[in-house]
Amino acid sequence: MFLSQDKGALSIRVNTHNYQAFVAQVKQLWKNMSPNEHFEYSFMDEDFDAAYRSEQRTGKLFLSFTTLAVIIACLGLFSLAAYAAEQRNKEIGIRKILGAGVSTIVAMLSKDFIKLVFISIIIATPLAWLMMNKWLQGYAYRQNIQWWMLLSAGAGALVIAIVTISSQSFKAARSNPVDSLRSE
Repeated sequence: MFLSQDKGALSIRVNTHNYQAFVAQVKQLWKNMSPNEHFEYSFMDEDFDAAYRSEQRTGKLFLSFTTLAVIIACLGLFSLAAYAAEQRNKEIGIRKILGAGVSTIVAMLSKDFIKLVFISIIIATPLAWLMMNKWLQGYAYRQNIQWWMLLSAGAGALVIAIVTISSQSFKAARSNPVDSLRSE
C-alpha cells in the first residue's frame, strides 16, 4: 500500500475474494484519515481493460475492412484474369494445337499477374513496416515487428492471388482449341 503524490491516489494490492467487505473497510479508514476528501475507487484490471478497449474495437474494425478489401481485390483480379484469358483465347488455342500442356498455359497466363503481385509486395512491405513501427511507438511495452511477419503477409497475398488467378487459367487451358479457332 502506498500513497501517490499525483492526484491524491492510494494504490492497494489486494489478495482477497471478498472485495465488497475490503472496499467498505478501506472506505471507513479513508473517512477516518481524510474526512473532507471524497472516496472513489477502481480496480486496475478494469482501468487497463477500458484503456485498451478502443484498441480492440479498432482491431475488429480493421479486420472487417481488410476482409472486405481482400474480397473486392480478388473479384477484380478474377475479372482481369478472365479478360486476359478471353483476349488470348486464339493464342491459347494455337498453343494447345501445337502441343502445349495445361501447366504451360496456366504459367503463361499467371506470369504477368504474379509479377504485379511481387511488385506490390516490394512497395507495400516497407510502408507497412514504417506504419506499424510508428503505431507501436505509442505503447510502453511494445513488440518489435519481425521480418517473418512481413514475409508471411507477402506469401499470403501471393497465395490468394494464385488461387484467384488459377481457376480462370485452368478454365482457359482446358477449353477446346477448336472452339476458339472455329471463327478463323
